[in-house]
Amino acid sequence: MNSSTQIKALDVPSAILQRRSIKTFKPDPISPELLKQLVELTVAAPSSFNVQCWRIVLVQDEAQKTALCAASWNQKQIIEAPVTFVFAADAAAGEQDITPILEQGAATGAWSEGTVNYFRKAIPQFQAGLGDKRREYAIKDAMIAATNLVLAAESLGLSTCFMNGWIEDQVKTIIGAENNPDLAIAVLVPVGYAAEPRLNPGRLPLSVNVSVDKLDNPYQG
Repeated sequence: MNSSTQIKALDVPSAILQRRSIKTFKPDPISPELLKQLVELTVAAPSSFNVQCWRIVLVQDEAQKTALCAASWNQKQIIEAPVTFVFAADAAAGEQDITPILEQGAATGAWSEGTVNYFRKAIPQFQAGLGDKRREYAIKDAMIAATNLVLAAESLGLSTCFMNGWIEDQVKTIIGAENNPDLAIAVLVPVGYAAEPRLNPGRLPLSVNVSVDKLDNPYQG
């Protein structure tokens, strides 16, 4: 499929069921308009207190792609795909100036004055209370955004691959974050047009890993 081809977007259930992890990509570029749409759908994801702690780097430059590939155990999908989304997570986001977030929430009418005043105190308190879980919580939010990306991409005729094989310190250096100890790398997601399809490998019966109320009560559907 060429990036200029007009497609009808898939509905969410279809995108979920159809999506596969693609490891080989065509060299076809993603149009700037489509890429912007993907970014907008990605950052529409929810996050704790709407802090939006993800820091997303779109790796497109050939030298950057080569370096990122080397930092990812030479997985070639980074070289082949026109863009790889690097999802980083700022564990200190809630400790920074949250005024723009509060003002935007008030301006849209989503948050009342009382809610804004509550969040002004609650967000820093919550962040401080996380302790050594700050990194974990930030990564969770970044992963939610990455899930938005892969489903949005699938619905718009693109393919993706969640990547969890990379050397964090090297990836941080490549994206210019080597001096930020609060930044964690959550996941890498190459995006492009699939060079070949992949079949669904299937899933275990629901009763194996879904339970009701307690683990020893398997869900039977």
